[in-house]
Amino acid sequence: MNSPTDDKLVVETVVIGGGLAGLTAAVALANADVSTVLVSTSPPPDNRTTALLAGSVTALDSLTVWPRCREHAAPLRTMRIIDDRSGLLRAPEVTFDAEEIGLEAFGYNLENRHLTAGLDSRAAELGSLLRLEGSVQAITIGQRAATVRLGDGRSIDARLVVGADGRNSICRSAAGIGTEFRNYPQAALALSLSHSRPHHSTSTEFHTATGPFTLVPLPGARSSLVWVVDPARAEELVRLDDGALSEEIEQRSHSVVGKIMVEAGRGLFHLSMQNAHSFAANRIALIGEAAHVIPPIGAQGLNLGLRDAATITELVIKARRNRTDIGSPNLMARYDRLRRIDVQTRSAAVDLLNRSLLSDFLPLHGLHGLGLYLLQRIGPLRRTIMREGVTPRTGEPRLMRGEAL
Repeated sequence: MNSPTDDKLVVETVVIGGGLAGLTAAVALANADVSTVLVSTSPPPDNRTTALLAGSVTALDSLTVWPRCREHAAPLRTMRIIDDRSGLLRAPEVTFDAEEIGLEAFGYNLENRHLTAGLDSRAAELGSLLRLEGSVQAITIGQRAATVRLGDGRSIDARLVVGADGRNSICRSAAGIGTEFRNYPQAALALSLSHSRPHHSTSTEFHTATGPFTLVPLPGARSSLVWVVDPARAEELVRLDDGALSEEIEQRSHSVVGKIMVEAGRGLFHLSMQNAHSFAANRIALIGEAAHVIPPIGAQGLNLGLRDAATITELVIKARRNRTDIGSPNLMARYDRLRRIDVQTRSAAVDLLNRSLLSDFLPLHGLHGLGLYLLQRIGPLRRTIMREGVTPRTGEPRLMRGEAL
């Protein structure tokens, strides 16, 4: 590994973007002794939380990251869906219990700052990982390597570039990959709160006419909230003082966790969906929001990004073992195939659920209610949906199954 002061670095992989997906990819690659440089800028404070599904927890545990943040996470043992729309065709309440499919929990919810700290701690121990702070000015694709040029004049040659630089990805542009984009007439208010009643490790999702209102457990008598409403209403909510917003949330939640007290730090995000036409090309593999953006519904976003990171790591390790080029067109095509089915399936499911809530078309309301009714009444169907949501049969890499790479 070169010195961080060298003007020219030569490594096997360079990861662009230090968010949770990029940081996980860098740790996973370096954990397998793949010489890796992680290039990122200083991130802004992140008050959001993440619901990590069981496979993501297994992967982080395999990387010895999970023990560093486990104490800050709350288990998600029960998931409850409540149809809170007005009208005649309201569905019955549906409850999913992790023990029904042999799991202690569907996953764990924790604040992003604790997950980032756990990844940072592990990254600092890995001799194969060099972290550079800076911006990327250009990426040039060559026959044998890609060259990443930084704003301070340094450059990095790597066989493979992992693009984890978000929805406006420079890596995606450098690879010549376009996107499909869709805006939704919705915005999500995200924050954490405390409450007077215990949550009993239960995530409660109210389906409303403007989108989901979801309370997800945090340790103690605390939860995180994602409240999807129309953008004008979201702007009104985010401007309320703590007391008024607490009352609004308590009313919308029907006091299921008692009295609400919002905590500092509110995020407001306009909802959209974006998928890259290809997830890899020209020695660049896209992960996380550089590859796909979906609404914050069903805890799919970051979990998809972590599966991206685990998949590209698995392919790189296999290519090195076979002494083949880790940035070859064949590996790029293989990565794209492995991730596309998983991402497209989950994107379509989230889109369908979201549109069914927004639609005024009565038969669609009926289908939504019928689907929830069948999930509640038919055990095998409910268990199949639960297993697929937590541990998908397609697109789950070995790291997420706790298997050696």
